[in-house]
Amino acid sequence: MCMKSLLKTVLLLLLLVPSAQRAQAQPKMLTLDDAVQLALKNNRQLEISRLEMEKADARVTEAYGTALPNISAAGQYSRALKKPVFFIPDPQNPSSGRIVPLEIGADNSIQFGFTATQILFNSAVFTGVGTAKIYQQASRELYRGSYNQTVSNTKRAFYAAVFMRNVFLMSQAGLKNAEDNLKTVQMMNTQGLVSDYDFIRAQVQVDNIRPSVVEAERNVALMTNNLKLVMGMSPGEDIAVTGELEFDPVDPALLERAEESAIAENANLRALDLQKRVSDAIVSITRSEWYPTLAAFGNYQWQAQKNSFRFGGEDFVRSSQVGLSLSINLFNGMQSVARLNQAQIDYQKLDEQDKMAHDGLRTNVQNIRFRLAEASRRIQSQSKTVEMAERGYKIATTRYSAGNGTQLEVNDADLALLRARVNRIQAVFDYNVARADLEETLSLVTPQ
Repeated sequence: MCMKSLLKTVLLLLLLVPSAQRAQAQPKMLTLDDAVQLALKNNRQLEISRLEMEKADARVTEAYGTALPNISAAGQYSRALKKPVFFIPDPQNPSSGRIVPLEIGADNSIQFGFTATQILFNSAVFTGVGTAKIYQQASRELYRGSYNQTVSNTKRAFYAAVFMRNVFLMSQAGLKNAEDNLKTVQMMNTQGLVSDYDFIRAQVQVDNIRPSVVEAERNVALMTNNLKLVMGMSPGEDIAVTGELEFDPVDPALLERAEESAIAENANLRALDLQKRVSDAIVSITRSEWYPTLAAFGNYQWQAQKNSFRFGGEDFVRSSQVGLSLSINLFNGMQSVARLNQAQIDYQKLDEQDKMAHDGLRTNVQNIRFRLAEASRRIQSQSKTVEMAERGYKIATTRYSAGNGTQLEVNDADLALLRARVNRIQAVFDYNVARADLEETLSLVTPQ
């Protein structure tokens, strides 16, 4: 009985293994939302932008720190290998004119104390705090720009994968039409109803379509791999996209104010404007090198000297002092002038970049509006073309079956139908890509 039970178990396992393998072989199905979420989670450039935000936060803390008191503690021990001296007239015979050295200090010296300083006036300190806050805002705008770019890139890659999948399916459908037609022609040729020429034409039609199916299948793999790259997935993972390319017209009101919205909301442009403000603040900070710096200071220290190592509390002497320090840069070899010139040039460069970015953004919005309008017209036109091509193919095959048409008519109708379907889905794809570009340009997506 045990052997029979063992055999049953082994057989059951052998039956289950192929099922498990088939289950594992199923690709992971991804919707557009799934793809976007994976990209936002795995995209390395977005992570770099997030780390830059943390760095900017730390810079703000650092800038505030320069305006706060600076307190430090320091201690020192020294052993005199040869005690220092100072010279005095010979105390035993002052009239001799002799100068004799007199040792001072002890063999061991200990000193410990606290020092505190507080900036009372320094233009660079207070300007630096505001500059750090502007830089902090700029880092958040750059993150928002990277976030929108990641979403847009993912959408474009996903649309491309869906488009290629549809082209592949349409090519397969066209191949099936040609193969069905070949079977009909072959049967009629066997019965002597059509010529060998028609049979050859039908066979050539099938052979001509088959390479396009293979090419479309390859393009599906390429676009799927590109999508995996954008999402930060391993190339070895097996995925498949689900969903269709839908024609969802953009709100006309959004298109009407697109240019103004882009200038006001584009994250990269806003980041550039903030960077220009940072550069302007750096000019002010550099110019402040000529301004005075006023600081308050104070210190408190204990010090003792002794020839032995036996120090007690009574050996230490305490001292303290407070005061003000004022420093002014009078001349430093023209270094400040050179730094000011560099800061002003950097500001001018950013100003030119800002102007160029404004012009480029307006042009980009106009181009996107043109692409949307052109793709929309193609969708409407190709939708009617597909309907007519489907009717034409049905008429051609019916006429040929009745002996009133030619194989050439069937081939032409088949190719026209395939071309019309591909042209329509191409138009929908182009519209969706342009829509994704518009969303990125307007920075419509808010980071989560």
